[in-house]
Amino acid sequence: MPQKLKIASAQARTLSTTNETLHALEETSKRAASQGVDIVLFPEAYLGGYPRTCHFGAAVGARAPEGREQFLHYFHDAVDIGDTPAGAGNDWLDKKLELPRGKKYRGDGTREELERVARETGVFIVTGLVERCAGTLYCAAVFVCPKLGILGKRRKVMPTGSERLIWGQGTASTLRAVTTEIKGVKLTMGSAICWENYMPMLRQSLYMQNVNLWFAPTADARDTWESLMRTVGCEGRCFVVSANQCVRKRHLPEWISMANKKSGESKANGHAEEPKPPVGASGRRKSTICKTDEGNEIYLPIIEGSETRSNVDDTSAIESSTQSVKVDAPNINQFAQAQTSSADGDEFVSRGGSCIISPLGEVLAGPLWESEDELITVEVDFEDCERGRLDFDAGGSYSRSDQFKLQVEGLDLAPPPF
Repeated sequence: MPQKLKIASAQARTLSTTNETLHALEETSKRAASQGVDIVLFPEAYLGGYPRTCHFGAAVGARAPEGREQFLHYFHDAVDIGDTPAGAGNDWLDKKLELPRGKKYRGDGTREELERVARETGVFIVTGLVERCAGTLYCAAVFVCPKLGILGKRRKVMPTGSERLIWGQGTASTLRAVTTEIKGVKLTMGSAICWENYMPMLRQSLYMQNVNLWFAPTADARDTWESLMRTVGCEGRCFVVSANQCVRKRHLPEWISMANKKSGESKANGHAEEPKPPVGASGRRKSTICKTDEGNEIYLPIIEGSETRSNVDDTSAIESSTQSVKVDAPNINQFAQAQTSSADGDEFVSRGGSCIISPLGEVLAGPLWESEDELITVEVDFEDCERGRLDFDAGGSYSRSDQFKLQVEGLDLAPPPF
C-alpha cells in the first residue's frame, strides 16, 4: 500500500526582525496547510538570519569596534530556546530543565511559538535558526511536531569559513535521527546543515540510522548544490528536501548594509584610497570610472566633439595605459542601468536554489532560482525508499560494516526505535 505524504520546501527570507520572521513562518505554514502539505522545511538560519556579506570587522589578529557592534545586533536577533551550552538532550526536549523564577518556560518564547504554529496549522515544521545560548551562537535546526512539540534539535558541527567567527561548534550527538508517524507513514528524519552535506562520515552517520527523509537547510546558492543533493538522495535512498533563502542586496539588515557602505568609502590603514581618474595634459578628466559587481574597475573614455586633436590623442593614450574596454553607446547605457540597479539593491546576494530530490537522485521539484517567497511541494511515496534498497543500502549490507567501522562521539548509530 502506498505510503504517501506531501512535503514542501519554503524558499523564504529572513525579515527585519525575528518577530516578523516568526509571523512570516506562521503565514507560510498556513499556506502550506491550505495546500495539503504535511511537512515543510525552512532555510538555514531562517530565524536569526544568515549575515551574508558581513565581515564583523575582523581580520587575522585584529577586530574592529564596529565589528563588535555588528555582532551585538546579530546576537540580539538570535533566538533563545532554553537549552544549555553543552546541550541538555532529552531533558531539554522533555522540558525537565529548571525554570527561571516566576516564568512558565525557559528562553525567550520562540520554542513555544514554533510549537503553537505547528499545533494550529497541523504541519510538521523543520526550520533553521540561530540559537543564542549563554554567550555563544549556534547554527541549528529544530523538528516541530504538531502533536508532541519539538522532537529534536541539532547544532551544526562544523561552521564553514567565516561562519566560525560567529558560530560555535555543535556536538555530533545531536545528529541523532528523529522518528515520527504521519498519516500512518513511519518517518526517520535527519538533517545535515549546508556544507555538512559535504562531510562523508557525517552523511554515513545518518545513513546508518536508516533515514528516509533528509533535510538540508542551506545558504549555498551555487548551481553545484543540486548535484550534491542528488548524490545524497541516491546514496541514502531517501527523499531530500533542501531550502535556501532568496535575498536581494536591499533586504540585508541595515547594520550590515550601512557597514558595507562605510567600508567601501573608507581609506586604507583602516581606509582604502579611492582610485584617481586619469587626466590629460591639460589636467582635465578624460574618463569616467565604473565598477563591476566583482569590484573590477572599467575606465570609460569621454570623447567630446569639440576636442582638439591633442585632446583626442590624450584620450587614446589613456585608453592604452589603462587597458580600457571600448564600448558602444547602447552598451554604455546598459552598463549604467546595471550600476543603477546595483545602487538600488535589486541584485541578488543569494539566488535560492531550493529543491526536492527522490531516493534515486531524481529532481522532483526545483531548483528554484531568483524567486522570492515561494513554496515548492511534491507528493511522494515513502515506499520508494525501500524500492531503492534492492541494489543499494549505504547503512546496511552495502556498507560492509564487518570490514569498515564508523564511531561517532556520543551518537548511537543504530536506527532509533519507533
